[in-house]
Amino acid sequence: MTTKPVLTPALVGLMAFATGLAVASNYYAQPLLQTLATTFGITLGAAGFIVTAAQLGYAVGLVLLVPLGDLLERRKLIVGMTVLAALGLLITGSANHIGMVLLGTALTALLSVVAQILLPFAATLAEPEQRGKVVGTIMSGLLLGILLARTVAGLLAGLGGWRTVYWVAAPLLLLTAVALWRALPEHKEANRLSYPQLLASVWGLMVEFPQLRLRALLGGLSFAIFSVLWTPMAFLLSAPPYHFSEAMIGLFGLVGAAGALAARQTGHWADRGHAERSTLWGLGSLLLSWLPIAFAPSSIIAFIIGILVLDFAVQAIHVSNQSVIYKLRPEARSRITSAYMTSYFIGGASGSLLSALAYAHAGWLGVSVLGAGLSAVGLAVYLLARRPKEIVQAKVA
Repeated sequence: MTTKPVLTPALVGLMAFATGLAVASNYYAQPLLQTLATTFGITLGAAGFIVTAAQLGYAVGLVLLVPLGDLLERRKLIVGMTVLAALGLLITGSANHIGMVLLGTALTALLSVVAQILLPFAATLAEPEQRGKVVGTIMSGLLLGILLARTVAGLLAGLGGWRTVYWVAAPLLLLTAVALWRALPEHKEANRLSYPQLLASVWGLMVEFPQLRLRALLGGLSFAIFSVLWTPMAFLLSAPPYHFSEAMIGLFGLVGAAGALAARQTGHWADRGHAERSTLWGLGSLLLSWLPIAFAPSSIIAFIIGILVLDFAVQAIHVSNQSVIYKLRPEARSRITSAYMTSYFIGGASGSLLSALAYAHAGWLGVSVLGAGLSAVGLAVYLLARRPKEIVQAKVA
């Protein structure tokens, strides 16, 4: 059964909030690793496996669960996954040994990909002339969840210990599940594929649509660049000349959040037919952002300007990408999201690894050169991909 109601601002706001809250669940542990290592008597290296568990769980969810949005009734799927993600948070919050923390973290991460089911669902419910704006709003919620999770976790842990983070987040996620159940319409795609056929068709979509391949590559590169900046930031800000505390470093998430709010405007541009232009603008801005970022060791103002430009640019690219790919095959939006976001996630994980190596061997200058280099690659890829189209259009004219 499919219902196509008017997508009200209140429902868009709820979906954006739910998306941000779900994805935030993957990041609560990151500022708490030192505390968790002390609590469970393990090394920092061992505590780092908590982050790995979250990454692996999310990766598996992208591949195996997100395509289900094209097969199952979406409201039940979204609500069920949200409830189970909250269960994972409760397991982590009540853990008495590190194994329970890893189990709860992996379960939460696996189910938090519900955010990537909410996003194409919103695109499906939206009217065509409003789709970019709606996707941009949901994406603002998603990125705010990523950026603010560390800040909120640090503040709550300071108030009542590390378990407080999970005891607050889990009930909030459950309440959100109730709100989603009441507000979301029932919706099921007319799809008779079996589950194995569904998974296989994700690769088929990548083969069929060159635009999906291009946008997946651009998305992966942009999130890699995002990770190149944010992964080693704590190393820079905790060292001389700044010596910032963990709480102060966490507040830099608020700076990134300001850039995230630009996603809604980018979606509006896409609705007006400017997705290609905003993509080009975003890629050019990514490259330029590394100039002020390179001066971060000597100027915090330049660093903040660079963060704002970079986060704005990443969102411009991401929302433009989704505006393009969601038009390719409307009934396969969840599988398209699975293909795109898997590439996006691989890019982010690769960027984190490369930036850590760059910082270890060449300091902040190495990070800046890496970020600028990846930005230049992204711009070159896009320009080269556009060139054949321009040549064809010129011949036709």
